[in-house]
This record gives sequence, C-alpha cells and structure tokens, in this order.
Amino acid sequence: MDTRTFGFFTLLLITLVKAEDPYHFFEWKITYGTMSPLGIPQQVILINDKFPGPVINCTSNNNIVVNVFNNLDEPFLLTWNGVQHRKNSWVDGTPGTMCPIQPGTNFTYKFQVKDQIGSYYYFPTTALHRAAGAMGVIQIHSRPLIPVPFDNPADEFAVLVGDWFNKGHKSMKNLLDGGKSIGRPDGLHINGKSAQVGAQGEPSWTFEAGKTYRFRFCNVGMRTSVNFRFQGHDMKLVELEGSHVMQNDYMSLDLHVGQCLSVLVTADQPPKDYYLVVSSRFTKQPHTTVATVRYKGSNSPASPELPPPPPDHTAGIAWSINQFRSYRWNLTASAARPNPQGSYHYGQINITRTIKLVNSRNYVDGKLRFAFNGVSHVDPKTPLKLSEYFGVADKEFKYDIISDEPPSDVEKNVKIAPNVVNATYRNFVEIIFENRENTIQTYHLDGYSFFAVAVEPGRWSPEKRKNYNLEDALSRHNVAVFPGCWAAVMLTLDNAGMWSLRSEMWERFYLGQQLYVSVLSPERSLRDEYSLPETTQLCGIVANMPKPPGYV
Repeated sequence: MDTRTFGFFTLLLITLVKAEDPYHFFEWKITYGTMSPLGIPQQVILINDKFPGPVINCTSNNNIVVNVFNNLDEPFLLTWNGVQHRKNSWVDGTPGTMCPIQPGTNFTYKFQVKDQIGSYYYFPTTALHRAAGAMGVIQIHSRPLIPVPFDNPADEFAVLVGDWFNKGHKSMKNLLDGGKSIGRPDGLHINGKSAQVGAQGEPSWTFEAGKTYRFRFCNVGMRTSVNFRFQGHDMKLVELEGSHVMQNDYMSLDLHVGQCLSVLVTADQPPKDYYLVVSSRFTKQPHTTVATVRYKGSNSPASPELPPPPPDHTAGIAWSINQFRSYRWNLTASAARPNPQGSYHYGQINITRTIKLVNSRNYVDGKLRFAFNGVSHVDPKTPLKLSEYFGVADKEFKYDIISDEPPSDVEKNVKIAPNVVNATYRNFVEIIFENRENTIQTYHLDGYSFFAVAVEPGRWSPEKRKNYNLEDALSRHNVAVFPGCWAAVMLTLDNAGMWSLRSEMWERFYLGQQLYVSVLSPERSLRDEYSLPETTQLCGIVANMPKPPGYV
C-alpha cells in the first residue's frame, strides 16, 4: 500500500470514528393560549402557538436537542414517554429526576433515541399541565439499511386522542390539592378537536384511492380508555410501543391511557368521505367524537351510520383482554438493530426478584390519595436523582419503605412519603400489577421496555406463571390492568438511572400512585451511566453544593 493510499484510509478511519449520529434541533416556546377542544373556549398550553405540538420525526440513534422556553407563570417540565434515555435519566423530565424550568427561563434537553423505533409522545409532568396540552407525537423510524416488515406507506399521520375536561387545568389542580377528585371528563378529542356526525368542516386527512397510509395513535388522556375504528376500512396493526407485531387486521382497536400504536389503512373503498370514530371505554357516561377522511376529488359526505363499538361492561373487559392476547411479537422482524426481535429469549432467564404491586384508593385526613402497597408517593423539594448523586439522599428520602409484597391492610392504611425502590443493576425482575378496584388501570415504566407476559382475572399467585407467554409477548412500556385482574411484566434492569414507575391515570399519579426505581451501577462508570450534565439545573438542598466528581 503506497503512502497516499494509506493516508486516505487513515483519514477515512478517523472520520468514521469521530462521526456522530445525526442531530435534530428544536426551539419550543411554551405559552398559554385559548382553544375550544370541546367547543367551549378555555386556556390551553401551546408549543410554538400550536396544540398538538410539533411532531418529532427522527430515525433510530438520532440525537434530539430541544430548547424549551417556559413562558408560563409556573414551573414546567416535559417527559418523553417511551424514550428510554439509555444511561441518561438526567433528562427524563419527571419531578424525581429534574428541577423544573422556572417561568421566564429556558432549558435544553439533549438525548439520543438509542436502539429504538416506534411511536411515542411527549407531555408535561408538572402540576396538571397534562390536562391543558403541550404534547405531541415522537416518530422513530428504522435506519435505512434495517428491513421493515411492511412497504413504505404513501404518507404518515400522527393522531393524539384522549379525554378532555372543560374545568381547566388550574381548577383541576385545586380540586386535587383539596383532596377531591377531578371527576369525569366532558368529552373526547382527536388532535385537539371534537366533532359530531354531520358537522361541516375540512377533512383531517386525504386519501388517494389504492394507496396505503400509516396512522400513529397515542392515547394522551387523563383517565379514559378509548376504542377507535375507521368507517368502512379495516386496520392492519404493524407496531405497538416500539415493537413490530404479527400483522393482523382489526375492525376496531382499544387504546388505553399512555399507549401508542401504528396501523396501516388502505384506501380501497368507493371515493367519498369516511369517519374515524373514537369512543370511550368502560365509562358510565359514553362519549364519541369523529374526524373526517376524504378521498381525493370526492364531494360525497360520510354516512351517518357509524361502525358499532365493542361490547362494554364485563363482556367488554373479556373482549379487550382477548385483543391484548392477540398482540404477538414478530420474532423474525428486525427492530432498531439488524438482528431479529426474537433473538432475545426472555423466557429463558431466571427471575431474581418479584415485586407485587397492589393499587388502592384511600383517604388520609379526609383527603383523597392513591397508593402502591400502602405507600402514596410525594415529591421532596430536591429531585430524587440529584439527592442521590450528591450523596444527600438520606436527608430527603428513605429507600424501600415499600415492600415487595402488599401488606394485608393495603386498602386501609397509607403512608405518604417519597417512594423509591432500590434495585440491583442487571437483575431480571418480575413485576405484578394487581388491581382490586373496579376501574381499569394503566401503568408505565420510564427507561425501559418490558415483556407483558400475562393479563388475567383474579389474584396472582406463583402458580399463575404457567400461563405466561414466554415466547412472543410484546416488548413495550405500558400495560393495562382491568378491574379484578392482574398483569405480569418481566424485564432486565440494565439501564442505570432513576426511573418513574407510575399510573398513567394522571389524577392517580398526582395523588401518589407512583414510585421510582433507583438502578445504580456499582462501578459508577461512564460505561453504565452518564455523569451529571454541566447544563443541569440545580434546586432544593443541592442548589449551592459543589458538583461531585463525574464518572470515569
């Protein structure tokens, strides 16, 4: 090899070593505005004057930089629901990991969507801001060389659905602070709008005959499960919370709070208008809203006859559980990496710890609280992760005040305190969610995806493990637990950090039905976790403390 050739390859190697994955830069201004999601003008929270907020459209391993300017009159934080933030809980955006962005100031989030694909969303975690907007969809595509188990769609559409309250977020917060419930929602929205059959308006989406479109749905509501369906069109489920699924056709799909999924819809019907129908599930007062899909060049209105909803009450619960069981991991498809999803054999790993969590609704001194295993979480003045990193955790909270088994009086006695589980790095853990109440629950874990191996009626016992799906359960970050039922999930705690495990029913989250999982690497090494970023805002008891030495 001559000198010039050697020099060329040396330069190429240096370039490849130094190359970073692409960056996406965003500048977001958070403001109040007035909108009418249910036809009544009210205060909402906008991002760059819009609700829903901007779609983050990116590719696996991309770096995301979001400079958030808080122009509200109160502190504000955003979390990135489903993004795992490998080694980087510093920007997870929960009260246990970050100091809030104060009014009139800004903070820049920087994170990487490492080894992830799929549909996710962002939303605010401070106060009751989630009830007012400031949310949007995150679309993570596979890298160009990674095969995807379906053809590229003609277009993609991001759809936020959920319940909505006319009370306003500040009034709702005052209710909860006073120990009362926020009550029932006033209706449902689709991308911040609500319409009824026959209402005049522009279509939300346009189809061209013969083409196929991808819809990414996320339920961003406060408490209500929904069902959605397209008039005259079947849906092919292709992705759910970052996993490629075995592709089945559905006439309608349940979507529980906090969940996201992708469906393909083919424009194979006579050209005219059709409705997307979204209806509430398991509620005493049913709600329905619609949005219009228009075939290009058509001027024929949609039929007023809507596709029927699935059954409700006990039959509806069985229907929804069976739909959950129909979701199977596509073992041969690649996800973020070239290797097939099924190359990870989670069912062959020995369980090292079982945590059984029972949710409860309680009253303490006459005020409403929600809890796990008799502990109702409250945020200390200093974010838990910062107290831990600065070595002053003992001044703010105690680890493991919650037990791995629920106490016998779980529905009666409740302790209000910061709720932090001390977990062992790289342990393979089984978490059981047991719902003894008469309302549906949904749970989410930041920093991870887990295998949702079972949902069944009754109470859990070790003998129930024989019913687990240990072959092709979905890897996901959210699981619904129906009234009088339990759910089992399994995961490896291989992502060091402080991670929120929470109810996605935001009334329950706000009033304590949450905890944090502290996963510390004994090596305190950059191999396992990033050091505190220089730009991190400090508050509470660590505000004026010198920063500890970083990891090496």
